Amino acid sequence: MSIELMLLAVNINLVSFSIYLEDIVGQIFTMLILTVAAAEAAIGLAIIVSYYRNKGSVRVEEINEMKG
Repeated sequence: MSIELMLLAVNINLVSFSIYLEDIVGQIFTMLILTVAAAEAAIGLAIIVSYYRNKGSVRVEEINEMKG
């Protein structure tokens, strides 16, 4: 969650500086960062779905027992 907020803050800065400097590169980087963030969320969701299919539950107590 905190990584998503940091990426969104970077996106806001890139877009505002891109508009201020009249350069399209900041907006292109913003699209790249949004793509990476979407892939990150998809991977996290896939991990949770896979864990649920194997264990039948996504309780935090059970996930903490996976250490080792």
